[in-house]
Amino acid sequence: QVQLVESGGGLVQAGGSLRLSCAASGRTFSNGAMAWFRQAPGKEREFVAGIGWSSGNIYYADSVKGRFTISRDNAKNTVYLQMNSLLPEDTAVYYCAARRYIVVVTTQSAYDYWGQGTQVTVSS
Repeated sequence: QVQLVESGGGLVQAGGSLRLSCAASGRTFSNGAMAWFRQAPGKEREFVAGIGWSSGNIYYADSVKGRFTISRDNAKNTVYLQMNSLLPEDTAVYYCAARRYIVVVTTQSAYDYWGQGTQVTVSS
């Protein structure tokens, strides 16, 4: 089992920045791909960014490219999401997810473990 705990959410004005963290505990963390998803009120959960075991395997949703950066520190069992130039449409609950395989995919069902989520609210 893997336990994931997100932190770093909050309220920020449009144009501001936040950094989300996801701390993992439990079984070996470094072998699997990690990702961030988000769910806005009334909308389905969507893929935001993902990073494979090798940090060279990184994907972003088109809506966040150039603004968000995902990274991981395997020694600390932590994955990060640096969010810059935030927009009101980035408002959502952000979830960290982990899978047992090394390759990033954008499909929710491919992820085996999920955190409880952290709220990000961007005011206009």
